[in-house]
Amino acid sequence: MSDTKSRRLSDRTSGPATLISEACKVTGKISGRGNFMISGEVEGDCDIEGTVTLAKSGRWKGTIKASTVIVAGTIDGDIDAAGHVEITDSARIVGTVAGEAIAVAEGAVVQGVIKTTGRSEPVEFVEKRQGQD
Repeated sequence: MSDTKSRRLSDRTSGPATLISEACKVTGKISGRGNFMISGEVEGDCDIEGTVTLAKSGRWKGTIKASTVIVAGTIDGDIDAAGHVEITDSARIVGTVAGEAIAVAEGAVVQGVIKTTGRSEPVEFVEKRQGQD
């Protein structure tokens, strides 16, 4: 599938990711390049050149600073994305979400401020694919 035809960020994520599994808890600062998949628990901040994906089972307490952020889990802290942020219907966020473009699915809960750093006009997006995650 061509990147230009992919609507979701997760459709475009490629390459192997660093995985923090469900049974794992990480405390401290995470930094580096590449893609990170978080299914477990993180307490701390990160500065990543790449995509950070917080799975439905993932929990994060702290600040996520990355190129791209995809959230399906729970965050108690801020998101600072240089690029896009995708917030799925299972996401629960308490904190500030900032990114060039932000997509929020129906059913997501964001308690805090959402700030776009890209376009000045909002764009409405309606998911037309049913039953796909």
